[in-house]
Amino acid sequence: MSIFNVFNNQLAQVIQWEQQAPELLWYRFPSSRNEVKNASKLIVAPGQGCVLVYEGKVADVIEEEGIFNLKTDNHPFITTLLNIRKNFESEHKLFVYFFRKADVLNQAWGTATPVKYVDGTYGIPISMGANGNFSYRISDVSKLFKQVIGNKPSFTTVEMKAIISNRIQEAIAAYLASKSYSFQEIDAQLANMAKDIQQQLDKEFLALGLNLLDLKISGTQFDEKTQSRIARVADVTTDVFAAKQAGLDYVDLEKLRALRDAARNEGGLAGAGLQLGAGLELGKKFQEEKEALLNKDGADVVEKLRKLQLLHAEGIITEEEFQAKKKELLANL
Repeated sequence: MSIFNVFNNQLAQVIQWEQQAPELLWYRFPSSRNEVKNASKLIVAPGQGCVLVYEGKVADVIEEEGIFNLKTDNHPFITTLLNIRKNFESEHKLFVYFFRKADVLNQAWGTATPVKYVDGTYGIPISMGANGNFSYRISDVSKLFKQVIGNKPSFTTVEMKAIISNRIQEAIAAYLASKSYSFQEIDAQLANMAKDIQQQLDKEFLALGLNLLDLKISGTQFDEKTQSRIARVADVTTDVFAAKQAGLDYVDLEKLRALRDAARNEGGLAGAGLQLGAGLELGKKFQEEKEALLNKDGADVVEKLRKLQLLHAEGIITEEEFQAKKKELLANL
């Protein structure tokens, strides 16, 4: 080796993570020879840590901030490294990695595909998306290096977000399958869901070298098919409630609606092959059912008026029928 090359290799070098980008979790210090010069200084800034990977293994983790003189410092591994160097040059290769110690906050997440489960109250299939945010920090850099990063020269918060988001979605799917919340109560349960899912994920992330600081579920979204199912359930629920308030049975109300539609649909009667007499008979049946419903269970005048009001609101009786019947009922008070 020429005198010039020897001199060039032994120039003092500062090893540090300058201009730390906020999206970087892991950064390998660039070195063409993967060796550390004898007079080098290692600078670990606040919010940073340093990993020395020697011959493919994590040899030391420096988590305290400060300046380490690689010629005289007594840090355990640095001392070992100096002892094995020969003629200021080593045949053993060393990689220097920096990692982010500061918390990574408010990382947005969302389900890549809808989470599917069965509504426990109404028994309808639900397809639901969810979104929120999470925060974490590196708790065990050796585990993170072995389980996640490997020999990558850098690793970003975006890459970590993908890993965490996938696990959040899997946890939500398992959680909802066990709870089967109704679509009506799901939004009221978001805080409890987030807390339970975070506890469920804690152990898994500790195994990866991460500490999941918090998990929030901000909102949910239902796909079009689910929204359509929910709308139908809501309509029926509203009808059942209205019928109950009027002292009616929902089945009776639906039967009257069917008779009303059939009596008014001349095309439907013709398509069914019904003759004029059959149509008249249907109309008569419709009138009988209305009267039977009004008088069901010996209803008093006030109850009959409530029922009459609902039949009018549903279009089962006309305005003229409503006014005539109401006048008749009021006359009996």
